Amino acid sequence: MSNFSDPSTSDRPFVNIAYIGGGSRYWARDLMKDLALQARFDGEIALYDLDHDAAKKNVEIGTRIFAREEAGCSFKLRAVHTLKACLRNADFVVISIEPGDTELRYADLVIPERYGIIQPVGDTTGPGGWLRALRSVPTFATFAHAIMDICPDAWVINYTNPMTLCTAALYEAEPDIKAFGCCHEVFGTQTRLQRMAEDSFGMKGLTRADIHVDVTGINHFTWITSATCHGKDLMPLVREKLQDPATLADRTRPARKRLREGKVFESDGLVALDLARRFGALACAGDRHLVEFVPWYARDRKTLHRWGVVCTSYEYRMKARGGEDPDVDTYDQQKMNPTGEEGVRQMEALLGIADLDTNVNLPNRGQCPDLPPGAVVETNAAFRHNALTPLTAKAMPPGARTLVRRIVDVQGMTLRAAMNRDLDAAIQALYCDPLVTIPTDKAAEMAKEMIGHIRPMLTDKRMRPPYPTEAVCG
Repeated sequence: MSNFSDPSTSDRPFVNIAYIGGGSRYWARDLMKDLALQARFDGEIALYDLDHDAAKKNVEIGTRIFAREEAGCSFKLRAVHTLKACLRNADFVVISIEPGDTELRYADLVIPERYGIIQPVGDTTGPGGWLRALRSVPTFATFAHAIMDICPDAWVINYTNPMTLCTAALYEAEPDIKAFGCCHEVFGTQTRLQRMAEDSFGMKGLTRADIHVDVTGINHFTWITSATCHGKDLMPLVREKLQDPATLADRTRPARKRLREGKVFESDGLVALDLARRFGALACAGDRHLVEFVPWYARDRKTLHRWGVVCTSYEYRMKARGGEDPDVDTYDQQKMNPTGEEGVRQMEALLGIADLDTNVNLPNRGQCPDLPPGAVVETNAAFRHNALTPLTAKAMPPGARTLVRRIVDVQGMTLRAAMNRDLDAAIQALYCDPLVTIPTDKAAEMAKEMIGHIRPMLTDKRMRPPYPTEAVCG
């Protein structure tokens, strides 16, 4: 019986999950924890990773997790050597990969900074997001073809950045694929709004789920046009907060403290509020991402720190990659708490167990009326039994729409260039990126250097992204 048959007439579902990037230290293990803490379906997870040993370790870890007393379900795990073996009989396909070795992030982050372009994250837009897309898009096209050949009815959940372009590549390669992209950045803004509601209205015991927001835009450059909590409008609270001169005060000292303490993922939400002040809608991604779409916040490190934002440096990322991985035994002892991610809840909704409305990334079929049709956008959507329906978002204010539209156009150029393996077209897209404020001859020089650094990966047959050996870049 299909796992997507009527849940009122079927037994407890047994679900096959294919995990591409199954050696992940973060996403894969968090998914296994969330799966273990639910008691509505059982199943099997096939873990596929180019690092097969990492996938095998996750089998050991997952086995410990599902053996815990708190586990409410039973899941088998196996590490597989091929994508085909991973996808066979899959009901859900989860993708969370690093497109190439972490060392390739040198080209994303360090080379652009030598040309004066600062990127706190460098995985979505700007030169770093651009180069990461060139590495990712052809690989995702390969995934899409394999999925439609082996498990065409499976639902595909993408966690990989650049979220917009990876999700777009799946649909560009296979328009009938059932894929969506998931990001938790909106959740942080909902949590901030929750605290504002608690403080202003005296509400106690609220959770993020009590905050209902209208979301529109693109991943990491999303905007909230309305927000309510049990019928109370929260947007006046945002405007009231902006009346306080201390709200947008200089955050240089906290930023430098974060650097000293290695808390590079923290920020104050200051950029989101400043964008709300200037454009009339609340930006609802983390400040580290937001500053990469609007160059005036990231002119240099001094300006970045004024807004409380610090960079996750290449050195930090390399150190984290080489850091000690917890022993398998640790997963017998750690307290198991829900991660706050929604992957398992999305699966439950698609299985017909419980409905869910949440923000996801999907091609624009009218849900974002002020952005181009077909472009991957982020809005709320209704997860129901074997169905995912995007919900129409309110229009963005004109200024916000103009900022987002430029990014959409650049992303479209990058997608087409990456799908066609056309480096010259890709470099034109780089010229158009808002963060690339340097002269075009310098941008071309930077592009050559960046591409040269990742050349081995661009010709790695395992990743399937063959590009020409040279580009005009002039």
